Amino acid sequence: MKQSILKILFPLSLLALLPMNAHAEDAISGADTAWIMAATALVLFMTLPGLAMFYAGLVRSRNVLSVLMQCFAIAGVASILWLIAGYSLAFGEGNSWIGDFSRVMLSGVDRETASGTIPEALFMMFQMTFAIITPALIVGGFAERMKFSSMLLFSAIWLMLVYVPVTHWVWGGGWLGQMGLYDFAGGTVVHITAGVAALVAAIVMGPRRGFPTTAMTPHNMTMTIAGAGMLWVGWFGFNGGSALAADGNASMAILVTHISAATGAMTWMAIEWFRFGKPSALGVVTGMVAGLGTITPASGFVGPGGALIIGLLAGIVCFSATQYLKRVLKIDDSLDVFPVHGVGGILGTLLAGVFSATTLGIFSGYGFADGIETMAEQVKVQFIGVIATIVFTAVVTWVILKVVDALIGLRVTDEEELEGLDIVCHEERGYDL
Repeated sequence: MKQSILKILFPLSLLALLPMNAHAEDAISGADTAWIMAATALVLFMTLPGLAMFYAGLVRSRNVLSVLMQCFAIAGVASILWLIAGYSLAFGEGNSWIGDFSRVMLSGVDRETASGTIPEALFMMFQMTFAIITPALIVGGFAERMKFSSMLLFSAIWLMLVYVPVTHWVWGGGWLGQMGLYDFAGGTVVHITAGVAALVAAIVMGPRRGFPTTAMTPHNMTMTIAGAGMLWVGWFGFNGGSALAADGNASMAILVTHISAATGAMTWMAIEWFRFGKPSALGVVTGMVAGLGTITPASGFVGPGGALIIGLLAGIVCFSATQYLKRVLKIDDSLDVFPVHGVGGILGTLLAGVFSATTLGIFSGYGFADGIETMAEQVKVQFIGVIATIVFTAVVTWVILKVVDALIGLRVTDEEELEGLDIVCHEERGYDL
């Protein structure tokens, strides 16, 4: 009798160990969720402290705290705006141009709500880290001369009027995504928008006092190199996490990201060594960032061979763009946001249409079937995406800057710039020895 009861109770006891919410377990993958949680932390790590330290070391000592403060403040403002309406307008169904308000304040999303194989709350948070770093990148275009209040107002408006619509166009079901644009992790959405916005800001605001005749060397390259290392590591989450799964696509994205970064760094270093007689630490880290930014849109579509070429071209083209902007055009894009991120994003987006071809020998990618006509069609789509993003970003950014200038003014006075933004804006010093 006891054995019969045990035979009945034992299978029932095993049922009790099964998850009560089976449908949620089927939809959400634990492995994918764990990886995207890690990737989210890595991307936030790129901004805080990575980008903040990278930029802070590049400015003069009297402005180091202002740059750190700007990156931290943007992280806070962007997070709040993304929760309130940014995420909904970027990824809500909406139309081809903008999303809707169905996800305002994450309405309708609970712990079990899935987005693909991960919780939607995690997807929203992962995308939030992109919304944080993009306006933070623009800081490099107007560093050392914009009022803190103006920076906050500009960044908030820019996020909602530029970043959110472009995100919807590419990743939220908008018209560029429908056309078949290849932008795996943000060539258009992040790098072109940030680069173009920084260029427009530099032009509208004018150069720093003394540019270009006065040397404005980085005050702490140790800090910059430390920040650059954090960016390199964090970028694995940026590109690898954009696969939204713990799979071979994410693995390949991480590999090609690393190859392009390494090649970009060595290319920039070699050019400096040849032209100026000595390689610089600033050059090698800038080349690394150029390689990272350029591979970003193509990272889910190309193989290691393609990444090698993309990194090589990133080093050459972005180095040339940096020299041309400062020495020929004499535009004071303080920390080279446009020639590195903007030009890199443009180059990488176009090259994604080339090296994603599935049969290019050792340069094969993982996108479309082989054929010159197919490649030409894809490059055409990539070109349309690049031009649309540049024009929209440039026009809207210019309007925002003019509005902010009319309301509260954009830049500090010459005397305040000479004293330094640390004291003028925050009544603090980065160094008090």
